[in-house]
Amino acid sequence: MDVIKTARELGKAIQQDERFIRYAKAKLANDNDEELQNAIGNFNVKRMELEKAAGEENKDEEKIKTLNEELRTIYGEIMASAPMVEYNTAKAHLDQMMNEVNIVLSKSLDGEDPETLTVESGCTGSCASCGGCH
Repeated sequence: MDVIKTARELGKAIQQDERFIRYAKAKLANDNDEELQNAIGNFNVKRMELEKAAGEENKDEEKIKTLNEELRTIYGEIMASAPMVEYNTAKAHLDQMMNEVNIVLSKSLDGEDPETLTVESGCTGSCASCGGCH
C-alpha cells in the first residue's frame, strides 16, 4: 500500500466533503465582498496608526485611546458581518473535521485499531487552551 497515494485520496475526499465546500464558498465570498474587504483594510490602517502612535517617544495617550477604541469598533463590525459569521462557522466545522482526522492518524500511530478507535477528544479547536494532542 502506498501511503502517499492514500493521503492524496484522503485529500480528495476532504475537498468533496460538505464542510470543506461550505468553508471554500465562505472564504471566496469574504474575498469578494468589497464592503468587508474595505473594513479589513481600514482595520489594518488603524492598527498601523495605533502601532505608530504607541511607538512614538512622546506618546499621545488620548490619541492612542481613541485609535484603540476605533480599532475595537471596526473589529467588532467585521466579526459581526454576515459573511464573516458564516466564514467562522464554516471554518469551525472544517477544523473539527480535521481534528477528528488528526485523532485517527495520531491514535493509529499509537497502535490503536483505526476501525474501532474513538475520535472524541474534548478538543475545543483552540490550541491556546490545549494541554497537548493525544
